[in-house]
Amino acid sequence: MTRVVNSRLRLLLLLIVLVFAGLFARAAWIQTVRASSLAARAQAQTKATVVLPAGRGTIFDRLGTPLALGEQATTVVADPMQIRRPRHVATVAAQVLGLDASKLYPLLADRSRGFVYVERKAPPDVASALARKKLTGIEFYPEERRVYPQKTVAAPVLGFAGIDNNGLAGVELELDKQLSGTPGRETVVRDALGSVIDTTNERPARNGHDVFLTLDHTIQAQAEQVLRQTVHRWHAKDATALVLDPRTGAVLAMAMEPGYDANAFPSALGKGLQANHAVTDVFEPGSVFKVVTIAGALSEHLVTPRTAFTLPYSIRVADRVIHDAEFRPTERLTVTQILQHSSNVGAVTIATKLLGERRLKQWIDRFGFGRLTGIDFPGESAGLLPSYWSGSTIGNVPIGQGISVTAIQLASVYAALANGGMWIEPHLVDHVLGERPPLRKHRRIVSVPVDHELMAMLRGVVSDRGTAAEAAIPGYSVAGKTGTAQKPGAHGYLPGKYVATFVGIVPARNPRLVVLVSVDEPKGQIYGGLVAAPAFEQIASFDLQYLEVPPDQKLP
Repeated sequence: MTRVVNSRLRLLLLLIVLVFAGLFARAAWIQTVRASSLAARAQAQTKATVVLPAGRGTIFDRLGTPLALGEQATTVVADPMQIRRPRHVATVAAQVLGLDASKLYPLLADRSRGFVYVERKAPPDVASALARKKLTGIEFYPEERRVYPQKTVAAPVLGFAGIDNNGLAGVELELDKQLSGTPGRETVVRDALGSVIDTTNERPARNGHDVFLTLDHTIQAQAEQVLRQTVHRWHAKDATALVLDPRTGAVLAMAMEPGYDANAFPSALGKGLQANHAVTDVFEPGSVFKVVTIAGALSEHLVTPRTAFTLPYSIRVADRVIHDAEFRPTERLTVTQILQHSSNVGAVTIATKLLGERRLKQWIDRFGFGRLTGIDFPGESAGLLPSYWSGSTIGNVPIGQGISVTAIQLASVYAALANGGMWIEPHLVDHVLGERPPLRKHRRIVSVPVDHELMAMLRGVVSDRGTAAEAAIPGYSVAGKTGTAQKPGAHGYLPGKYVATFVGIVPARNPRLVVLVSVDEPKGQIYGGLVAAPAFEQIASFDLQYLEVPPDQKLP
């Protein structure tokens, strides 16, 4: 009996020795082989580095009205390792936040993850309602949500900032670096149960710079309203308007219709409404381009405004027959009358008989067509020049066919004529707070004497004898030019599809505004003088009163 007891004692002792040896080996293995990895896991469970997002700068119009700003929001996150009843938490959180509980539950039940988003940038009052439920494992931290208080006003210009407050389009993208700021960083220390016991600020966030645009939200909103009426009246595809200060190159309005609410940018993206047609889209300008042909001939001293030509209704250039918009007998027209009546035959006659291909190309380049204006907006198009010149090209280009331009190119050229022949780089950004405004490029495109002649001729267009009588504004002298161009397609011009344009300068004697209106695919009427000129008159009349520009001529 004693022998049996001793054997059992020895066996028990052996087992105890083996257990302690195993524990000792396990401890040695943990302290040596697993030490670094386990220490890292412990550190991760007790300490975490949190990125502090920087506040995005506000975008203001020229008078300080906010167009894009940051609004306080609350982001809801969860630590699945702390959640004991994931189905219950998912049901409650989904009900308060308006989410799908079936999609939220798998995230909260995945205990291999220590962090998941429940809802990014929820409204603070909704997040507060959830916080009152006191759900274990659900946490909240403040974030900034980008909002556009003017809604549809200048939406394609402003663009959009995404969920992480990074610029995705428009001015938000162009100035993303200045607007974004620098994120900060802090370390959060938790106890064994996951509760926060200490927070250490390591680097504070630096908010982005505020930006002031040249846009005036009142001028912008009124231009958009006029375009809405114009698109509705003519059942047009879309319309674009630009308002420039010719003395500085500042863009006071850049309007497009149909428009959209900037706060709903993703849905606008799906409908293709987000494009800024004034900068990114090209179109054949039609007769508004004739000013290049006439300016070249005047500058080369080949003609004067009084030089007369005997002009038939149509002429042949290589394999093309060019004729005027309306039938007329053969008559003698001066250069002034050619521009005033928008004679295609007259412009082509000047180009073919006097200027020629080489000189015309030089003047197209001098006016800036075929290259970027440099406007501070992403995605600008340089326009399209003829890839090669055939025999009939000299009959197309002088009247604005076979060449494509952008609205901002065209408006900047007429702004140069309004500015004594001096072209100034158009721009949307007035200044970034804390930064020195950049110097604007400028160059002379025509001499002062030639510019005076062109302005006098363009005033004749906006008269009872010209093509733009509808653009006249009582009490103000107006200079401008109409354009009507058929739209090109893959196999020639598209039947029945036109772009109607008018570019005007007012007051013509002391220019303060250049206004361009372009209407794409109007129905019923197609001519710039009938479709676009009335819209110009409405926009310019309002702006002159709003800016308190005094009349420069007596009322009848």
